[in-house]
Amino acid sequence: MTKKKHKILISNDDGIDAPGIYALVNEIKKIGEVLVFAPDKQQSAVGHAITMNYPLRATKSYKNGKLFGYGIDGTPADAVKLAVNSLLKEKPDLLISGINHGANTAISIIYSGTVSAATEGTVLGIPSIAMSLTTYGKPDFRYAAKLARMLALTVLKKGLPDGVLLNVNVPAVPEKEIRGIKVTRQSKARWDDWFEARKDPSNKEYFWLTGRLVVGEKAEDTDQVAVENKYVSITPIHYDLTNYDMLEKMKKWKW
Repeated sequence: MTKKKHKILISNDDGIDAPGIYALVNEIKKIGEVLVFAPDKQQSAVGHAITMNYPLRATKSYKNGKLFGYGIDGTPADAVKLAVNSLLKEKPDLLISGINHGANTAISIIYSGTVSAATEGTVLGIPSIAMSLTTYGKPDFRYAAKLARMLALTVLKKGLPDGVLLNVNVPAVPEKEIRGIKVTRQSKARWDDWFEARKDPSNKEYFWLTGRLVVGEKAEDTDQVAVENKYVSITPIHYDLTNYDMLEKMKKWKW
């Protein structure tokens, strides 16, 4: 009997033409049938937004004369939702979002389109992984792609609990400098943001968001510190936002 090939859905937030998704697809093709549905343009930091006020379109994308996947003129969550609910004949066995160009640690998780694509997969009942390379400079995705293949095989074998996805951040250093893998928790580091006021050629004012990540805690079991110390960080996260400690306290309040 021929063993059924795993169907693996790949998405991202950098857009279907981003080099990170291309590196990921080339590696994941070694272990299963790859299905690519990603935004047709850059959609970083859009969070889990979905499109409700205008129609979505799926356009075929080709690389080297062959069909690569479908570009969706919406958000990362749109791309996954449209693929699973309408365009695919059956639910994929796994979803991988990435490889993102830039870290998705600490508070960045809630803004991340990369994580949101994986979260949408989890909402739809698909074991999901978000992959990020922690650099905004010139990236080398080769090690992160190989790691994604290894993690994919692990998750396909072991599965994930309902509602839980893996958020993976890979240090942007040569493979030989990677010190190992750490299972981590989300850091409490946050962005210190501000807006720079500028003038356009018509002398009209506009504002450009900038800022820096402020790392308060230095605990080694956090995602941010792990990657700073050249460890791959794997954080199990979920979309249940309930604070259960506070829930129990509030049950005792007099309303």
